[in-house]
Amino acid sequence: MKYTRIYADGNGESHFEDVEISMKPGPANAGTISETIAAKGVMFRQSREYFINWHNAPHRQFVVNLTGTVEIVASDGEKRRLGPGSILLAEDLTGKGHTSRGLGGEERISLFIPLAD
Repeated sequence: MKYTRIYADGNGESHFEDVEISMKPGPANAGTISETIAAKGVMFRQSREYFINWHNAPHRQFVVNLTGTVEIVASDGEKRRLGPGSILLAEDLTGKGHTSRGLGGEERISLFIPLAD
């Protein structure tokens, strides 16, 4: 299992990284499970087509796409389209940031999960 991470390097440039989640056997043969990652809460978001120009993540947070597609552009120029079931760890709190655009005209439902410090 993987998630996509966006982060800022020492020069303030944002980049993507694919991160493999370490999994272990779950209880009662119910698949596999990761270690707990402490979070502060959860926010629900509904949106359609939109564009948010260069910005930083407000805090470290997972963004889980349930429906719809978003295109995110890192300041290094790399573009990623994240669809249903994708998970993004937004950690580019400083630097040039990224843009995000809702695509396809369909409703995008996502969860924002701010992480504990």
